[in-house]
This record gives sequence, C-alpha cells and structure tokens, in this order.
Amino acid sequence: MSSKKSKSVKENIMKAIFFISAFMSVVAVILICIFLFANGLPAMKKIGFAEFLLGRTWRPGNDIYGVFPMIIGSLYVTAGALVIGVPVGILSAIFLARFCPPKLYKVVKPIINLLAGIPSVVYGFFGLMVIVPFIRNTFNVAGTSMLAASLVLGIMILPTIIGMSEASIRAVPDSYYEGSLALGASHERSVFYSLLPAAKSGILSSVILGMGRAVGETMAVVMVAGNQPVMPSGVLKGLRTLTANIVLEMGYAADLHREALISTAVVLFVFILIINLLFSIIKKGVKS
Repeated sequence: MSSKKSKSVKENIMKAIFFISAFMSVVAVILICIFLFANGLPAMKKIGFAEFLLGRTWRPGNDIYGVFPMIIGSLYVTAGALVIGVPVGILSAIFLARFCPPKLYKVVKPIINLLAGIPSVVYGFFGLMVIVPFIRNTFNVAGTSMLAASLVLGIMILPTIIGMSEASIRAVPDSYYEGSLALGASHERSVFYSLLPAAKSGILSSVILGMGRAVGETMAVVMVAGNQPVMPSGVLKGLRTLTANIVLEMGYAADLHREALISTAVVLFVFILIINLLFSIIKKGVKS
C-alpha cells in the first residue's frame, strides 16, 4: 500500500509540475499580448489607424509614422525567402529520406542540423561579406537589397523545412511505397506520387514554420537589406522590414516615437498570429 501511495504522490506532483509549466507559458503569452496592445493601440489612435497602417512615410523627426513600406518589405522578403528555400528544402528532404546513401547521409544530416544552430548574426555577416558583394559586382548596384535579404533568409529557413519534411516523409508507412512498386511504378514515381502526397500535412507545416522564422528574423535582415524606410521598388533595391524598423530605432526613441515602434511590434505580432492561424487551418484541412 505504501508503495502505491508513494507512486500516486509522485504522479500527482509531476501532474502539478506539468500543469504549472503549461500555465506559465499561457500566462507569458497573455502578458505579452496585454503589454503590446496596451502600449501600441493608444499610439495608433493618436497617429490614426489608417495613417499608421497605410501611410507611406516614416519620419519620426516630423511625427510622421507610416509603416506600410515596412509591411510590404516584410512580405516581399518573406515571399522571396520561401521561393528560394521551399523548393530546395523539400527536394533536399526527399533526397535525404529516400535517395541518399547511408554513408553520405551520416555526413549531410549533421551539417544541416548545424545550420539550425548558427546564430542569426553569423548568417547576416555571411550575407554582408559574400552575397552583397556578389550582387554589387554582378548587377552594378549597392548590393544591400531585397534579393540579398531573401537569399539569406532562404538559407536560414532550410533546416526547419528540411528537418520537418524529412520526418514527415519517413513517417509515411512503407506499405504506400511498396504498394506503388507492386503496381509497376518506378522508385522515383513511387516517392513523388505516393509518399509525397501522404506527407503533405507535415510538409505544409514545415513551410508555414519557415515562413514564421523569415517574418520574425531581425539581425540578418538588418545587415543586408539596406534599411531604407521607403516602398520597395525592385529586387535589387533596399528596403526595411518591421523587425528591422524596431531594432534600429528603439535605442534612441522616446515619447510618441517609442509608442509608434511598439505599435509596429503589434502589427508584427498580428502577422505571427495570422501565420499560426493559417498553420492550424491548413493542418485541419489536410487531415480532413
């Protein structure tokens, strides 16, 4: 009886620890929401919601705060990163899961895992020293541009997409692949027309998580994007994202300027919420 009681007590203690941990996570998210919206919405009201969200001029010295160029810049850079990273990531995951020789896999997989652990500033430094000069010399432009930021972010989201997509492909039962082979399909056709559709839920999840990583990235983008608070006018022109706008000016901002930067964080937070909502909707739609 004593052993059963001690076991029951341990289980109750662990349940309490798990509950407290989950509760603290929820409380942290709620507190962040309260802080952002309590400090950001009044500034939007002062500036004007339409002027703040749709304004095309950002001049804190003149009390003009329009974040529309930064919103468009974030969307463009994220879209460029997905165009670069998604095909490479998914094809790499397919190769690792079904085509890679075991000896090569032991070398390639740790390298991909290592990419996930490299700090953002290192990616930014690589972009500044390699990608930006390449663009400058090739196209005879400044180099710091939307293209440079998209390339850097496309590389940064690869570990997320490759890791989740490979796990999803490997999770598909072998009977799918074997059944396709039994019907006369080749190895390649079995992988692309049998395994890949069955793993689409996990692959879509990896793409959405990669999108979230690209939207929220700051340091690497600051180093290679050019940081001009103007409407993006081309892939070889500089731009500024929402995250870059916050980190560049928060150090010296005060009064309405500081509140406007917190409002920028609110817009970014809403973007992340929309991405998470899309993640849930797409996952449910794929499963059903």
